[in-house]
Amino acid sequence: MSQSRNKRHIITLTDPRSPVSESYRALRTNIEFSSVDEQLQVLMVSSAGPGEGKTTTITNLAVTYAQSERKVVLIDADMRKPTAHHTFSLSNRWGLSSVMSQQCSIEEVTQVTDVPNLNVITSGPIPPNPAEMLGSKRMSAMIEQLRLAYDIIMIDTPPLLAVTDAQIVASRSDGVVLVVDQGKVKREIAKKAIQNLENVNARIIGVVLNNVKRKANEESYYYYYGAQDKQ
Repeated sequence: MSQSRNKRHIITLTDPRSPVSESYRALRTNIEFSSVDEQLQVLMVSSAGPGEGKTTTITNLAVTYAQSERKVVLIDADMRKPTAHHTFSLSNRWGLSSVMSQQCSIEEVTQVTDVPNLNVITSGPIPPNPAEMLGSKRMSAMIEQLRLAYDIIMIDTPPLLAVTDAQIVASRSDGVVLVVDQGKVKREIAKKAIQNLENVNARIIGVVLNNVKRKANEESYYYYYGAQDKQ
């Protein structure tokens, strides 16, 4: 199947005036207000399990940051089931795993998208040791290098309860947003995901409740910021 046929719908681009697009902009604003005195440059978005909307959330959030004239890079750190190359119709021949295995430089794998101000680093070929790559000194060095080049660095990871990858990335991020599908995930599972983040001293800046039905035919996203709201 061609990349163009695999390309995914990004509502903040196709329908920027929709209620859902406005919710993503509100999410961006709330993240900014949640950190008055501390820098939130590296943001990780994850979920407890698969299918909760974390990739959709981070993609649209990255677009809204880019639309606000920030220089943004989106990293697909889900090296087990990558999706960013499909979303933006990009090549995945080289990517994050290529940098971690010292086959390419960061500059060589950073790809320009059709969205102004938004670049993407795809996952690259699926490696046998994703967790080890994400926990390497090279990963830390890459993030520090990107801090000098971008205003916002967004990292998509595998679900928290599936593998340890997300916890590793969380420990190196300035803040973490957890996406929870209200109609799919039980409270106990969400609490376990939060506990996994707390175990690595991650800074949880908020929870996005996905698929909260407010009115007929309207899908809404709510954002709660501050660790005190997680119980």
